Parts: sequence; C-alpha cells; structure tokens
Amino acid sequence: CTLDSEVALRVGGDFFFDPQPGDSPVNLVLIAGGVGINPLFSILLHIADLHGYQEGKGNRHKLGTAKLYYSAKNTSELLFKKNILGLMKAFPGKISCCFHVTQQRSQICKELQPHVTGK
Repeated sequence: CTLDSEVALRVGGDFFFDPQPGDSPVNLVLIAGGVGINPLFSILLHIADLHGYQEGKGNRHKLGTAKLYYSAKNTSELLFKKNILGLMKAFPGKISCCFHVTQQRSQICKELQPHVTGK
C-alpha cells in the first residue's frame, strides 16, 4: 500500500478468497497470529494453485500479489512455516511473508532469518 491507498479489512467470521476469471487483480495483505493462520494458509494454498494453474495452462485469472504477516511467540510456534517458505520459493514476487516473533529466546534458523522480525 502507499499513502492514501484504499484498503479493505476483515476480522473474524466466515471469509474466503475466490477470484473469478474476469475479476481485476487484487493485492492481498493477510495478517495472522498464532493458530489464526489456519484459514489464511488455505487462502495462500488457493492462490498458489491459481498461480500454478495460470502458469501451466494459461487460465484467465488475473492475480495480484499476496503478502502474509504472521506473528507468534517464537519460531517453533509458527505453524506451516516450511510450507509457507516453499510457496515463497515457488512463486517469488507473487507470494511473500514476514514472520514476527515476540519472545524468541533461541537462535533463529538460517532459512527463516531473512523473513523474521522481532526479538
């Protein structure tokens, strides 16, 4: 987002991301904490499926980018972290993530270091 950008925010409840082939592309910012990652991880998998299908078959979906901000006490409590890193590698520039830890006491593994902020 840039200054004065319009954004839509949704908290809780039933939510989903189901773009249709003729829809304009949107850039998603997904924000999760702890186990709240579950529905957002499903959205990321759906986006990855659409990107993969788009690259392989040339479908008509116009997809923007997806940026995930995900917070937990420490890196061991970041669910699906290896899967998320895999999605970022598979779709660079299309899917990205920033992990935030609040109470990390141990060394952060090298694979996660570039994507982790916090203590």
